[in-house]
Amino acid sequence: MTTDTRVGPPHFGSERDTLRAFLDYQRATLAMKCEGLTDEELRQRSMPPSTLSLLGLVRHMAEVERTWFRRCFEDNDAPMVWSDKIDFQAAYDASASTRAEAFGAWETEVENSRRIEREAASLDVAGHQPRWGEDVSLRMVMVHVLLEYGRHNGHADFLREGVDGTVGA
Repeated sequence: MTTDTRVGPPHFGSERDTLRAFLDYQRATLAMKCEGLTDEELRQRSMPPSTLSLLGLVRHMAEVERTWFRRCFEDNDAPMVWSDKIDFQAAYDASASTRAEAFGAWETEVENSRRIEREAASLDVAGHQPRWGEDVSLRMVMVHVLLEYGRHNGHADFLREGVDGTVGA
């Protein structure tokens, strides 16, 4: 990994600014964990029978971003990126994927999520979560996605260490 260029959250800020900054920090952490690796290294699996890899995590987080922002606030019927049904596990199998494919989809979904958040009048704006069949606030969605990144960035720490021994931040 190269120099850490992530921007940390403000020490004092509004709830929205703080959530936005923490989410962007976690997004930058996932990208940093994948930095400098080849497609083959990004596809390296943790251990059999798991299909978990860094590239699989990027693909999974593209699905998470799409499901929680696009499907909740814009298009409840937007298709998943890597499955015909709501199957988050399908994204983990990155055996035929490339950095360009996975990161292209993830970056597109992240930008869409940022736009949806920026355009929302408040954190209390309601979206509809089709899987649950109920409304959710933008605040809840941001916290949920932030927790997803936190959990999966922990996986990314171990995966990166397994690929080339790199540890840290």
